[in-house]
Amino acid sequence: MSIKSGTGTRWGYVVAVWGVLFAVPSFLWAMGSTFGARSTVAPELVRLAQDRVPWFLAVLWVTGFLKLLGAAIGIGLTRLRGRVADRSLVFCGGGAAVLLIWHGGLFVVHGILVGTGAATVDPYLAGLTRWYLYLWGPWFLAGGLAFAAATVHHLRSGGRRFAATGALGALLLSLASTATGIG
Repeated sequence: MSIKSGTGTRWGYVVAVWGVLFAVPSFLWAMGSTFGARSTVAPELVRLAQDRVPWFLAVLWVTGFLKLLGAAIGIGLTRLRGRVADRSLVFCGGGAAVLLIWHGGLFVVHGILVGTGAATVDPYLAGLTRWYLYLWGPWFLAGGLAFAAATVHHLRSGGRRFAATGALGALLLSLASTATGIG
């Protein structure tokens, strides 16, 4: 296993840093802190963390570890590996890119709609909507774009199919969760 050369590998390291930084709040909130959550996250979610609801704490821990897995995938996208590992990395990288861009895009579009008056929210959530527009939406978009860049730079002949499959699967999963009200 060797590190690839060139500027494309930087994107894998950007993904790794993004994933680690993004995991920190999940772990902090799972351990009982609500630092940064009160003003930037939906009040219902803050309440679940404060009340130490077991299923929500499990979601926070799992989410934190998935973000660390994303960081590991970013590191993996900087290295040359065998065919199966390449396919898995490209599948995961393509899926993560679409899922994060879609999710961040929804936050940004919703924030713009609320900001322009085309959509309304409860007045006590207006400030929260701005956090989703200016912080969380761009954060998800940045992670998705970094995953996309790292995956594209990792691709070799034949790998595009796996990136497309991962991307399509992530999009379908996101659409299904949005349609059912889960996401």
